[in-house]
Amino acid sequence: MDKETLSIYDIAEQAGVSIATVSRVLGGSDKVREETRRRVLAVVERTGYTPNAFARGLGLGTMRMVGILCTDISDLFYAHAVSTLESSLRKHGLDTLLYCTGSLPEEKRRCMEQLMAKQVDAVILVGSAFQEVQDNSHIEQAARQMPVIIINGLVECAGVYCILCDEYAAMRENVKLLYERGCERIGYLYDVDTYSGRQKLAGYYSGLADCNLPERPDCIVCCQRTVAAARREAEKLLPRVDALLCSEDLLAVGAGKALATVGRELPLIGFNNSVLAECASPALTSVDNMVPSMCRNAVDTLMHLLEGETGLPRKIVVTATLVERETFRHG
Repeated sequence: MDKETLSIYDIAEQAGVSIATVSRVLGGSDKVREETRRRVLAVVERTGYTPNAFARGLGLGTMRMVGILCTDISDLFYAHAVSTLESSLRKHGLDTLLYCTGSLPEEKRRCMEQLMAKQVDAVILVGSAFQEVQDNSHIEQAARQMPVIIINGLVECAGVYCILCDEYAAMRENVKLLYERGCERIGYLYDVDTYSGRQKLAGYYSGLADCNLPERPDCIVCCQRTVAAARREAEKLLPRVDALLCSEDLLAVGAGKALATVGRELPLIGFNNSVLAECASPALTSVDNMVPSMCRNAVDTLMHLLEGETGLPRKIVVTATLVERETFRHG
């Protein structure tokens, strides 16, 4: 192996120790057994491994840096996740490097390549937008060199660990709750075609089937993720529905404005349980997709990986909860 492509993971593997041990040896820690220190240094000498300049400046064998990718930090879901991850990683002595990629596949790939070039110790992808329909080779390539963790997305390949919320079950349950309330024309307003978006839509259809309700194409609308667009599309839906589900709180806020315009009340449920749900008037019932729990599982998984543990689950699924407020209360 070319020494230019060597990483701390290669040294750890060849020495039969964790990367944390390699880091301690290269950092001059006295908390390493002498036999282990000699073994690690022998591998370093044999391979000619040299930590990158930033790591050498810190006196470490690792960057102590985790790359985070999200498509748009202005999105409340992404902002909440990134903030939670950064705070938790900092408590473990790890810094973060954030890239906002936008939605174009080529930009996501470029940002991943830049993180790899900076020799970060791991990458966390926030959101299901990082599961490309055709080509996830850049994620697979990164996973061969470092741990890759995805928050609420699914890419099934070696070295990738996915932390998911069961949004399919949450949306399915929403339909059933509304049906129990007497609603039979349940509209659905959604935006993006991502893994998460597809899971929610599938859950909606499954809920209709559970309740023996017909699928009504005229009650399902895809729109842009803006309040104005959601308001316009909701106004078209309102004459045809007796309840409304939305894939995001932002869309539900727009739908709420449409309801206020025509002076109508009907059950309305959003998704993500963001601050928008609390600020809306009336306060918005919303699905909490457990961002802190997903982030906590992601960081725990990462720390186990950085300690050299194996056999960790490649997929962890958390259960959503419905936070009931003024726009819908069950029972």
